[in-house]
Amino acid sequence: MKLSKSYLSVLTSAVLLGAGAVGAHAQAPTDPQIAEIVQTANQIDINQAKLALKKTSNPQVKEFANQMISDHTSLEKSVNDLAKKLGVTPEDSATSLQLKQQATEESKKLANLHGAAFDKEYAAHEAAFHQAVLDAAKNTLIPNAKNGELKSALEGAAPLLQGHLEHAQQLEQSLSGK
Repeated sequence: MKLSKSYLSVLTSAVLLGAGAVGAHAQAPTDPQIAEIVQTANQIDINQAKLALKKTSNPQVKEFANQMISDHTSLEKSVNDLAKKLGVTPEDSATSLQLKQQATEESKKLANLHGAAFDKEYAAHEAAFHQAVLDAAKNTLIPNAKNGELKSALEGAAPLLQGHLEHAQQLEQSLSGK
């Protein structure tokens, strides 16, 4: 679960950045950077779920992965459509670049796991990732979104992400036999 905690660290840094706690030169994310962070988070979840479908034989994990693909594909389309409507071109930031790098590392780790070890790591990653995304959305992305429609879209996605978190936590508990 080391890399899952890395995601938490990157998104926590985004939260601190938004609060101005990272240093005098730190700036809160702009709307284009927020759009890219959201797109990156959606794509990470879609890619991890696709990997899970290839690697797992557990029906619970498959169900969860299919839900992640469906829900995050819809969210990604909504974000893309909104960005086009608002004339916002998503822009990389340190946060989105770090998320991409850590997703690559997590994918490599998951690719080398099999069976129950894969399923447990995938569930743990999803729980940590969704918690980090929710925290970043609540504490940084929503408060710093300048456009009202973008802010509203982020707020509207929170209940879905909360549901994903709870589902991932239930899956994690189920897989660990608790």
